[in-house]
Amino acid sequence: MAKHSFYTPQFWLLCLGAVFFMAAFNMIIPELPDYITQLGGADYKGLIISLSTLSAGFSRPFSGRLTDNLGRKPVIIFGVLAGLFVSLGYLVVITVAGFLFLRFLHGFAMGFSPTGQTALLSDSIPVAKRGEALGIFGVASNLGMAGGPALGGALAEYYGLDTMFVVSAVLSLIATIIFLSMKETLKNPQKPAWGMLRITRADIYEPAVKGPAIVMILYTFSFGAILTLIPDFSHVLHIPNKGLYFTVYFLSSLLSRLVAGKVSDRFGRVLVLKAGLAVIFAGLVITAIAPGKLLFLTGAAFYGFGAGIASPAIFAWTVDLSRKHFRGRAISTMYLSLEIGIGVGALASGWIFGNNPHNLPLVFLICSALVFIAFLYLQFFEQNKKAVPVEL
Repeated sequence: MAKHSFYTPQFWLLCLGAVFFMAAFNMIIPELPDYITQLGGADYKGLIISLSTLSAGFSRPFSGRLTDNLGRKPVIIFGVLAGLFVSLGYLVVITVAGFLFLRFLHGFAMGFSPTGQTALLSDSIPVAKRGEALGIFGVASNLGMAGGPALGGALAEYYGLDTMFVVSAVLSLIATIIFLSMKETLKNPQKPAWGMLRITRADIYEPAVKGPAIVMILYTFSFGAILTLIPDFSHVLHIPNKGLYFTVYFLSSLLSRLVAGKVSDRFGRVLVLKAGLAVIFAGLVITAIAPGKLLFLTGAAFYGFGAGIASPAIFAWTVDLSRKHFRGRAISTMYLSLEIGIGVGALASGWIFGNNPHNLPLVFLICSALVFIAFLYLQFFEQNKKAVPVEL
């Protein structure tokens, strides 16, 4: 691997920082429904994901503009430090309104760091190796996403929620130290100015990445549904461990991420993305019709494997299409599309479900239909377009 110039200490530090950052953010999520219930807000559980997703989407244009002007590192570090202080804030909040305000702030903070991380990584790798590098980076991020909830659950069970929040803050601190040791990759970063916070329409949407953005919204609708309804689906199928589906999902996605990005470098983003969507479609259909634990987890494995194929391809495609001086804007557009997909998916799936178990198959079949539409869009509108690595 040494022959690839992007396998540098900078690259591995970024991956390591991503592990700690994602673990710190995700480790508390499975415990938050019980936490808000203790505060007397059981009726507001649906806002735990959707509120933070909404605020993360709101922050994306700011993160993109600042990434392109102020620099990659300041945006990364701001997001991690903000998350650190919010984690500590959970220790003192005593009202439902205060809790929901913290969720909004946590999502807003989460909207910054990934944009800066992805831009910094894209600056540092050879054009023809984008998919491969983003695949490895995705493995690191997913390790944090998968390991965080497991760690958080254990800490909450044996030591209490307060300890879990403190450890989340500590992991954010470790990530901050790692990111501070890295080099800035934006050439000629500007000095901070209030004008950088003035958002225009161009900062919200980068037309060059319209194709990836459309596919991202259609595909991630299903992930919003999964985050919202899998615990209820597990309960209906008498599966006591509500996180088992997510464990299988993350493990299977790690397997495909190791090779999918490299394959997209060779055969093109659209072809690989279509393959990923096909596997995701199968996973959603299997989940919808699952009568028991075995088929339910099989659906998780298919969905995760497909997501591991699609994710590095769609992000590499985004960078391929972006203009070099507006890379942060393009990446923030992609993340905004992700937040829209997840947020709308979470809200719509909860509304369709309506606490009626008989509606669960319908929700996941609707999700599979949207993924199929994304596949058709690629087939008929993007298939003949050039979708190979290029520096603009």
